[in-house]
Amino acid sequence: MKKKPLNFAHRGFSGKYPENTMLAFQKAFEVGIDGIELDVQLTKDREVVIIHDSSVDRTTNGKGYVKDMTLSGIRQLNAAHHFHEVSAKETIPTLEEYLDWVKDKAMVTNIELKTNIFEYSGIEKNVIDLVEKFGLEDKIIFSSFNHYTIQRVKELNSSLKCGLLSSDWIVDFGKYTRELGVECVHPGFYMLQNNAVLKNLQENHLEINTWTVNNEEHMNQLVEAGITSIITNFPDKLKRILEKIE
Repeated sequence: MKKKPLNFAHRGFSGKYPENTMLAFQKAFEVGIDGIELDVQLTKDREVVIIHDSSVDRTTNGKGYVKDMTLSGIRQLNAAHHFHEVSAKETIPTLEEYLDWVKDKAMVTNIELKTNIFEYSGIEKNVIDLVEKFGLEDKIIFSSFNHYTIQRVKELNSSLKCGLLSSDWIVDFGKYTRELGVECVHPGFYMLQNNAVLKNLQENHLEINTWTVNNEEHMNQLVEAGITSIITNFPDKLKRILEKIE
């Protein structure tokens, strides 16, 4: 029998709560998940904050690029601004705040370094230093669409588990990943519907952590495919599916 895939909450329980907030992370934890996926960017004063976009426009009541804002400025914003059912203000959390919260919980964290628009020189070391501060090296997966970023993570600490994010159809993605010395691939789930792609990754003995899977039919297909982790906005839905498997 195939091993059950792990249930990763995409930006926390982002299907029902403001993404990448401590509220979304707490609500995901209450579901009983295996891990959380989150995104990090660097502020003007070089603080690592958890936010998906390079700007604050979409997810908060502010405007501007994260890189042009100080931590104190970004903390004034409300990350629950568009969730009218959430009455309390939700601040953009720092990675340090999150790691302090998660350090005693039996969960893995997938930290995506959002360096595909702005590279944020030195962000890799900033993030690794924080992970090492909390002794969480064995409970983190580093990922990025910028594969140079993952190379730099490996150069700083080759023992850290890393994954290559991709929305592209890379020929022989498995061999490419192996040659970079990386353990995981993080493809869009639609890529795994191609049997040749799935077979290539599995034959290279890579961990396959796929995103963003919100449809139950797709969840069932990926469970059957025997991948490592499913990253979803609705961890409660995936949990019900996994609980039905003997």
